[in-house]
Amino acid sequence: MQKNRPTVLSIAGFDPCGGAGVLADVKTFEQLKTQGMAIITANTVQTEDRFIAIEWQDIQMVQEGIETLMHRYAIKVIKIGIVKDFLFLKSIVEAIKKYSPEAFIIWDPVIKSSSGFTFFKEDEIMKLPEVLVDIDLLTPNVDEYKLLESVLTESNKILIKGGHREEQVGLDILRIGTHEIAILPDTTSVHPKHGSGCVLSSAIAAHFALGHNLETACRLGKKYVEQYLNTHPSLLGHHHD
Repeated sequence: MQKNRPTVLSIAGFDPCGGAGVLADVKTFEQLKTQGMAIITANTVQTEDRFIAIEWQDIQMVQEGIETLMHRYAIKVIKIGIVKDFLFLKSIVEAIKKYSPEAFIIWDPVIKSSSGFTFFKEDEIMKLPEVLVDIDLLTPNVDEYKLLESVLTESNKILIKGGHREEQVGLDILRIGTHEIAILPDTTSVHPKHGSGCVLSSAIAAHFALGHNLETACRLGKKYVEQYLNTHPSLLGHHHD
């Protein structure tokens, strides 16, 4: 293992084209000088512009992976991606907290793919408050935030991503209690990318693991994803130093 690098864990889906999920997450972790590890929640068949199929991992296998890694490594920051349902998410969070009660957990709540495939069933959203108390940051886009808004409280820290805004496109809002922090884009135009939400949440996780506070980690994460978006005009981007 590389020395002097904090370890960051992604618990998310496997995207064979590498634009999203654990492959995108670990690429981001490594570029930002952290040690990246991953546990797969689902195997998918997809490309950057087509989603064909998904096969969920057995939750016991996911839990065993979490317990194995967290028993061996000092993992203090975890990013969670696609999950099957409320019980799947709850089981993951409980497994993390069992080994590291102080672990910082980011959940990027992927409810629908850009191609319209639903991952987290909307009728289970009302159950979420039970597990959100143990999640330190949510990173929904505007549409996902609207679906989650009814179950969120002032105790939830939320970064509302602005890429899908009809106005002020690219404006992210970090909400901590009643305090809202506007995080403005550094560029006026970007090339859309498959998996950009995965890259952003992973960049935030890496920067937080490196010792930055939450606001700074979100600002630096946004800078990273903007550079990523503009590396190439196609839907697949390139990671950078």
